[in-house]
Amino acid sequence: MSQSKNYSDIYPLSEKAPELVRTTTGLALDEFTLEAVLDGRVGVSDLAITPEVLRLQAGIARSAGRDKLADNFERAAELVAVPQDLLLSTYELLRPGRAGSAAVLHERAEALRKEFGAEHIATLIEEAADVYDRRGLFSKRF
Repeated sequence: MSQSKNYSDIYPLSEKAPELVRTTTGLALDEFTLEAVLDGRVGVSDLAITPEVLRLQAGIARSAGRDKLADNFERAAELVAVPQDLLLSTYELLRPGRAGSAAVLHERAEALRKEFGAEHIATLIEEAADVYDRRGLFSKRF
């Protein structure tokens, strides 16, 4: 979808632009039915949101002047591909007193950037590392 698109014209997606919403296996919203579930045509992976839909939601939020919400949707779109164990260990590292130094967070940020293309997430982690360093939050607390 073009950047010049007025995203407010497609909100809510399920009513105004259902053709833009697909599951991870490519099912359209109108194919996502109880019958399809019972027939086995809808699987567990179809229940997860896709990066594309999160980016559409970001566009909608941004067009409504909700830039911080849009930023969150964009970061969420990057995280879809990150394995849950890596997400949880990153969350743990971001808790004050858990990482031993800024270098640990910078290494994690770079790994997420390189392995998953998670540029927004990496930048957020790097910013956190700098703030934690200034505030002395790398001292072991637990």
